[in-house]
Amino acid sequence: MPIPFRKGHGTQNDFVLLPDPDGDLDLTEDRVRALCDRRRGLGADGVLRVVRTKAVPDAPAELEGDTWFMDYRNADGSVAEMCGNGVRVFARHLAEHGLVGAEEFPVGTRAGARTAIVHPDGDVTVGMGRVRLLDPSSATVGGRTLTGLGVDVGNPHLVCATDDLDALDLTVQPGYNPMFFPHGVNIEFMVPAGAGAVRMRVHERGVGETRSCGTGTVAAAAVALHDAGRAEGEVTVHIPGGTVRVAIADGAATLTGPAEFVADGVLSDAWWSAL
Repeated sequence: MPIPFRKGHGTQNDFVLLPDPDGDLDLTEDRVRALCDRRRGLGADGVLRVVRTKAVPDAPAELEGDTWFMDYRNADGSVAEMCGNGVRVFARHLAEHGLVGAEEFPVGTRAGARTAIVHPDGDVTVGMGRVRLLDPSSATVGGRTLTGLGVDVGNPHLVCATDDLDALDLTVQPGYNPMFFPHGVNIEFMVPAGAGAVRMRVHERGVGETRSCGTGTVAAAAVALHDAGRAEGEVTVHIPGGTVRVAIADGAATLTGPAEFVADGVLSDAWWSAL
C-alpha cells in the first residue's frame, strides 16, 4: 500500500509525519535516517509517527489506548521521549484531519500525556508538564567550558549562559558529563534579550544544531526565571527559526508557537522497501 507523509515544521525545526494508526509500518532506524537525510531522503530533524497508543509497546501505561501517540524518532534513528516543536505540528495535523473532536485534547508521548490547543491563527499551545531544575553541570565548546544548569522537561537538558552566542561553533558535539547525562543531553546556550526575553541556540541529542528545540525553549525559560530569582512567569524565547512563548506556573510549563505544513505526498514503495 502507498505510504503517505506530511512535511511540517515548528519554528523551522522540521519533521516528516507518517500516518500509521495501527502501527503497521516497520519504522527501522535505517528508514528514519534515510527519511531525515537532506540528500537521499525528504530531509528533517526527526520523524513523527501518528499512531494509536495501543499499538506502541513502550507507551506509558497510564495513557488510554485510543489516544493518538506521537512516536518521535531523532534524525539518527534513536527514540526520544518528547519534542515540543514536534508535538505542536502533530497536534495541528490531528486537528486539521478531524482526528480529534474537541478544542483541547491529549497527545500521548513517552514523557506522558500532553494537552494541546490549536488556535485559529495556526499557533498551538501545549501543556509541557512538570519542569524540574537539576544540579549544575557544564558544557565544553571550542575549548571553552561554560557552566550551566540541568533541567528535566521529560527529556534531559543542560542550559548554559554565554556572553557571545553567535560565536559558538555548534557543528561539533559539545562536551558534557556523561555520568550526569548517561542517555545524552540537549544543550542550550542563551543570552538575555531584553525584559522577559532570551536568545537561544541548541545542539540537540541525536540531531546536531537545529533551528529550534521546543523542550529546549522551556528549559531555557525555566533557567532564565531561576537566574532572576523567580519560579514562575512568562518568557519570550528567540531561536534562529522564530519566536515562541513559554509560561511557567505551579512547576509546570506551557509552550505556544507556530506549526506549519509545507508538503503532502506519498513515499516511493521501491525506495522504502530497499532500505
